[in-house]
Amino acid sequence: MFNRELKKGSTELLVLALLESRPRHGYELGKLIESRSEGRLQFRIGSLYPILCRLEDKGLITGKWMEKPGARRRRFYRLTSAGRSVLAAQRTVWREFISAVNQVLGGEHA
Repeated sequence: MFNRELKKGSTELLVLALLESRPRHGYELGKLIESRSEGRLQFRIGSLYPILCRLEDKGLITGKWMEKPGARRRRFYRLTSAGRSVLAAQRTVWREFISAVNQVLGGEHA
């Protein structure tokens, strides 16, 4: 529904925010983004994995393979302390950006 460039610029923020509360695997992240946005944001699961790898390379998340009896092996990701700091900074920037856009559009202040 939304422009690909808008989604591209916010995906890392969304992933970091969803990992703030607990570790999750990639498929779960994609489904949570879709459900919490009421279907307005959708990501192919395969497109999330390069983002997860990039965040892991930056040291913002760590991944660990886990197996449960009767279930497939999945890689669960969790936020690192560096990831928490980046998430806090990105939230501030995002809120300021939304406020500025709303001011230009004449909408409500965020």
